Amino acid sequence: MCKLVVVTSRKLCQGDFFERIHLLCRAGVDEIVLREKDLSEWEYQKLAKEVLEVCQEYQTKCILHHYVYSAIALRADGIHVSVPVAMKHNRMIQEARLVGVSTHSLEQIYLADACHADYVFYGHVFETDCKTGLMPRGIRALEEVCEKSALPVYAIGGILPENAESCLNAGAAGVCVMSWGMKASEAEVAALAKKCHEYRRFPSELTKELALK
Repeated sequence: MCKLVVVTSRKLCQGDFFERIHLLCRAGVDEIVLREKDLSEWEYQKLAKEVLEVCQEYQTKCILHHYVYSAIALRADGIHVSVPVAMKHNRMIQEARLVGVSTHSLEQIYLADACHADYVFYGHVFETDCKTGLMPRGIRALEEVCEKSALPVYAIGGILPENAESCLNAGAAGVCVMSWGMKASEAEVAALAKKCHEYRRFPSELTKELALK
């Protein structure tokens, strides 16, 4: 089963932020990564406590972002960090239940693996307003890192319902949405979650045969 992960952004959220968290949980997303980089750690921890309570109500995993001390103290479902933070706090992040690392190259994926990450985000795969002016890495690059990574790879960056399956076909363990996830309706999110959960990857040889037909 492939997963649907939503990365939060209060600034992009359509409507009330906490109602959005409820909506995502009801829609069946697998994990919510509470990003919110503009907050101080104290502000972030206050927000995280409330979001964790909502996620626990629905038994949806809530992964905290960047602030390692807060993730450990609040006993969050996991921590998601950059490669530099993973390297700096290598011992501490191992206390978390789940460790995710954002990566942009195969070399960074190897570094994340060395830091005992459980999974990685890789991107940005498609054009996105969050990375204005930066060339997307594309499906071929995603396919390459999925083939060579020992860790589950989740595609991120410009993911929409119409291109999500191409990421899964490339070998991604799931897809991550932010802008779309903060604005889509509950029915739309539920449909994408269902598509990810029901996805079945063909064996590689069969995939090649079908591509030639």
